[in-house]
Amino acid sequence: MNDAQPTENIVDPSLEADVFSRNCSSREILQNVTSRWGLLALVALLDGELRFNALRRRVDGVSERMLSVTLQSLERDGYVRREMLQAIPPRVEYSLTEAGTQVAQRLSGLIDLVEAQVDEVAEARAAYDGR
Repeated sequence: MNDAQPTENIVDPSLEADVFSRNCSSREILQNVTSRWGLLALVALLDGELRFNALRRRVDGVSERMLSVTLQSLERDGYVRREMLQAIPPRVEYSLTEAGTQVAQRLSGLIDLVEAQVDEVAEARAAYDGR
C-alpha cells in the first residue's frame, strides 16, 4: 500500500497566512477590519442592513469620504455586501456577508471588553501621567 498523499492535499507552509510575516496579505486584511472606521462599520452592520447615510449617522464622526473608502475596502475583502435597490432616487444598502458577520461578532466582543474597562484605563492613564 502506498502511504504517499495526493499532491492536491499537501499544503505548502510558505503559502499559509501569517500576520506576523511582513509580506503576508493577511496584514492588509487585518488593517481593513481593525481600522477605527472599519471596525465600527462592521459592528454597526451587525444590527442589519443600513443605507449609507444611516450608517454614517451610526458611526458618528466619520466623514462621507472615509466611510466610502472603508466600505469599498470591506466590500473588496468580501466582508460587506453593497446592494443597489431599484428606487427613485436610487438607494444603496450595505449588509454583512457571512464572513463579515463572523468578523463583526468577534470585534463586537472586543468593543464590549474595551467599554467595560474604560474606568480602569482612565485610572491607569492618570497614574502614568502623574509620574
